[in-house]
Parts: sequence; C-alpha cells; structure tokens
Amino acid sequence: MSDISIGQDPANPGHGAAPGHSRRGYRIGTILSIVLTVVPFWLVMSGIVEDWQTTAALIFAMGFAQIVVHVLCFLHLDTRSEGGWTLLAFLFTTVIVVLTIAGSIWVMYHLNTNMMPMPGAMGGMR
Repeated sequence: MSDISIGQDPANPGHGAAPGHSRRGYRIGTILSIVLTVVPFWLVMSGIVEDWQTTAALIFAMGFAQIVVHVLCFLHLDTRSEGGWTLLAFLFTTVIVVLTIAGSIWVMYHLNTNMMPMPGAMGGMR
C-alpha cells in the first residue's frame, strides 16, 4: 500500500485530508494501542508481578502512554495543526479536568474530618 493520506485523491495531490494523516500513522497507532491494551491485561491475568502496587503502577503508565498514542496518532494534536490552537485547547481542557478530579478527591478525603458531629454520636453523652 502507498503512503497516501486518507481521503486524498492521488490524481490531485494537495487536496483531501490534512497533512500527516497517513495510513502508516494510523497503523502504528493501532498496533501501539493494541499492545498497550494487551500487556496490562496479561500482567493482571498471568500474575507475573507479585506486588500489586507495581502492577498498578505499570497499568497506569501504560494507560498514560496509550493516551499519548491516541492524541498523537489519531487526534493529530501538535503545534502545527491550526497554529497550535487545538493543542492549547486540549492542554487547557486537561488542566481543568485534572483540577476538578483532584479537587473532588481532596474534598471527599477530608469530608469525614470536617463534618460536624451528630448529636448523640459522641460516646460519653446520653
């Protein structure tokens, strides 16, 4: 197969899909996504790593790597597309999502400590 961009007319180069959207890039992204999905599944099912913290860290690392693969190979977010505005919007969205999740976890973690005691819940009072 040739490395012509998806949707591009071979008789009319310059028209069609945006540059960098090649079949080769999609193939690489698909293969990496499959590997980054199968390896964590295999780690858990085989039990090859005894320590569950190490297994969890490996799964999170491969999950993060898969996010990067999807962003680069399928979403084509880089500094060249639309003058970098798509990448900037993606990074802004990521920051907002991380702040929302981290804030929610922080509030839930400290919720029990900061709650007012209920009447009758204290041991010595009757």
